[in-house]
Amino acid sequence: MSFFFIPFLVIGLLVLLAAFFTVKQQSAAIIERFGKFQSIRQSGLHLKIPLIDRISGRLSLKIQQLDVLIETKTLDDVFVRLKVSVQFKVIKTKVYDAFYKLDYPHDQITSYVFDVVRAEVPKMKLDDVFVKKDDIAIAVKSELNQAMMDYGYDIIKTLVTDIDPDPQVKEAMNRINASEREKIAAQFEGDAARILIVEKAKAEAESKRLQGQGIADQRREIARGLEESVEVLNKVGINSQEASALIVVTQHYDTLQSIGQETNSNLILLPNSPQAGSNMLNDMVASFTASNQIGEAMKNGPKKAVPKK
Repeated sequence: MSFFFIPFLVIGLLVLLAAFFTVKQQSAAIIERFGKFQSIRQSGLHLKIPLIDRISGRLSLKIQQLDVLIETKTLDDVFVRLKVSVQFKVIKTKVYDAFYKLDYPHDQITSYVFDVVRAEVPKMKLDDVFVKKDDIAIAVKSELNQAMMDYGYDIIKTLVTDIDPDPQVKEAMNRINASEREKIAAQFEGDAARILIVEKAKAEAESKRLQGQGIADQRREIARGLEESVEVLNKVGINSQEASALIVVTQHYDTLQSIGQETNSNLILLPNSPQAGSNMLNDMVASFTASNQIGEAMKNGPKKAVPKK
């Protein structure tokens, strides 16, 4: 007799166990009774009437992401592919609307994203699409929020995560970018070359100035030495003209001697004959004599006639 009740006990135990169910954290379960909505159960352990109530479905309350790929045309007739990422979640207090009002929420969201993007992007040029991608994302979020709020979905964030123009357009953009950079590089190189030329000219000018200063100092010292030599010669009875001529001849032979000491020198001093010293001395004396005569004449000047009274 006891064996006859065992199957009923087992079935009763299974039915009792089927009355209990759990709902995971950040999710909701929809309970229906004979096909009609009964209640929404949140996370935890719950009880339902076996064979009468059933779990019709479960919805996640976590933030979800849907990536939508769209191809459209810009204002300057360039086809571009955009990837828009939509982050959304089911509103906890509107689980009923999210479950019963929409069969395919992802398709609904995708349709709205297509509609907004294909309305906004054709108003922009390609460069503006890259610059104003945040404006596109804001427009998509605004449109989706208005449309999906009634269905129990909250749009958290929309992001334009990728902008991919046609390969030929990208190649042209890369060439333009490369040309601009080459232009800037050429300008910098030109500026650098100009600076080098200016600095080199400044250095040469400074070198010439110092060289001229050195020559002037050298000649000043030579003149001072000649003056001292003439004074010494005057003390021994040699006048200024003779002393100057003697110094010139001495320097001439000193120059010849210094040239002779250089074995690989190709310098030729003209005139360089043995009579050169004598001729130079005579020329110097004649020159000094003529200079003195001209100086005396200019000093005295023409005598004016005195009129008789």
